[in-house]
Amino acid sequence: MHQSLYLDKLIVPGFGRVEVVETSSSTNAELVAAVRSDPAAWPAPSALIAERQTAGRGRAGRSWETPARAGLTVSVLLRPRVPAEALGWLPLLAGLAVVRTVSDGGVAAAVKWPNDVLLPAVDTVAGLGLYRKVAGILTEVVPEPAAADGAAPGVVLGIGLNVSQSAAELPVPTATSLALAGYPRPDRTDVLVRLLGEVHAVLRRWEQAGGDAAAAGLLDEYTAVSSTLGSRVRAELAGGAGVLEGLAVGLDETGALVVRLESGAERTVTAGDVWHLR
Repeated sequence: MHQSLYLDKLIVPGFGRVEVVETSSSTNAELVAAVRSDPAAWPAPSALIAERQTAGRGRAGRSWETPARAGLTVSVLLRPRVPAEALGWLPLLAGLAVVRTVSDGGVAAAVKWPNDVLLPAVDTVAGLGLYRKVAGILTEVVPEPAAADGAAPGVVLGIGLNVSQSAAELPVPTATSLALAGYPRPDRTDVLVRLLGEVHAVLRRWEQAGGDAAAAGLLDEYTAVSSTLGSRVRAELAGGAGVLEGLAVGLDETGALVVRLESGAERTVTAGDVWHLR
């Protein structure tokens, strides 16, 4: 049976506001609208969580739904004081925060560039290999007026994490949940509090380094848990800009994926769908 969040436990150090609603079509869309309407009511970082989401927003306009009280759908408002060109690191660092949260329960998670978190599986599937997707991440800039004090523009970071779903409740066979993966304590409240704490800790280190993930030690930590780096990949570039295949050899200073082609030339991928090849 799926559990409700225990609101009396939702005190997260470093967060200015944490709100839980019963149902949301999209926590990202609702938080963006709320911040635009009243920016002062949402200090950064703040979080909006839904017990059930009916029309979550994914990459390339994809939508998804979570059963009530089965997963975590959380959107976090940030105003990171980093150069604009460093913002491409946000989904990657959020993925690292999810891995740190899940690994605290003894499960060996991995990140898939740019915005997925995976758990090990016993058989292979196309595009993921010996993994299944347990979480997805979406970032959106909040179109709000520039703050008078020079504060950074708002960014909403959305995380969808499958916690207690059964196989029948998952939208696709390439997905999994913490419960299905044998997570020893799939309590949504505990997982949420740890997740928000890890997001805050990782992004604080990044900000303190001026948005330089390498200087903060986060590039090395991300690389250590990446299922993409070192793999052969096919990248379907955003906007129908083509397809390229090669070896994923690294990340540049903006978080873009560096792919080495058969010719030896290297290309950077800033956005698009990436599939792992055997």
